[in-house]
Amino acid sequence: MTLQELKYIIAVAESRHFGRAAERCFVSQPTLSGQIKKLEEELGVVIFERTNRSVEITPVGEAILAHARQIMEQADTIQQLAQAQQDPLAGPLRIGAIPTLSPYLMPLILLPLTRQHPQMKLVLSEELTDTLLERLRNHEIDAALLATPVSEGELDSLALFDEPFWIAYPRNHPFYEKEKITRRDLDKENLLLLAEGHCLARQAMEVCHIRERQRQGEMADLRASSLETLLQLVGAGFGCTLVPALAMRGSWTTDSGVVAQPLALPDASRRVSLVFRHSYPRQRALRAFAEVMLDNLPNTVQLVDPGRRAKKKTGRKQ
Repeated sequence: MTLQELKYIIAVAESRHFGRAAERCFVSQPTLSGQIKKLEEELGVVIFERTNRSVEITPVGEAILAHARQIMEQADTIQQLAQAQQDPLAGPLRIGAIPTLSPYLMPLILLPLTRQHPQMKLVLSEELTDTLLERLRNHEIDAALLATPVSEGELDSLALFDEPFWIAYPRNHPFYEKEKITRRDLDKENLLLLAEGHCLARQAMEVCHIRERQRQGEMADLRASSLETLLQLVGAGFGCTLVPALAMRGSWTTDSGVVAQPLALPDASRRVSLVFRHSYPRQRALRAFAEVMLDNLPNTVQLVDPGRRAKKKTGRKQ
């Protein structure tokens, strides 16, 4: 059994296709298939059920893959420990982020990160919370920027900032005449929500004290898969929605027919955290990434450590 063979079975498990796995590993498909077959014969078990249409993982294969991922991470740890003697921040850092955060946060930090840590190579992925947590558990990413609490024992989280919600509505909406919008005002509205699976949809329901999604009526079938699409529906006059503060920097704020203003509610915000595995060996790199992020956030969000901004303004060392 070799690390290369373990790498091959992980690639097949993630792609569910021998050809794509071979391309990912930069080998020919016969080479990859032969090495996996050799491993199965050595172990005396079948890891993959192969048909002309699909590749399925057997139950014993699932157990083997769980250990294979741990072994590969430990092998990476050995390499990273050796590399850390030269530069602990060097090398790729695989960060996942939810779709309602990534497009608005990442443009703020990519250039400062490159300037401060040119040796750090950021690898970004944008997916829903459940997918990011699964990829984190499977060692496919190193950390995830999430806006929901995580209670899993194998994971740690570093709280970063609280992001207030704004209310977005069409220009001809009665809210346009109000200086403050309260929860009582929201009670009278049919709120437009993102599709199932987006944490922002659940958070919007919590802010507005909505127990369950609307099942009937003209708003029931309006489910957008992205925040930008949701805001286009608002601009077209279909209703209102809640927008995270960082999204106020999006392109939709210009000539979209949408007006937005802060909510007069003390609990109308979400906490963004960086979530990672206890065992992840390059936590210093994660903290360096978080430091750059916190130093470049706008005043529309509240840092979990509010004294950080005061220190920065007075020029005191962090």
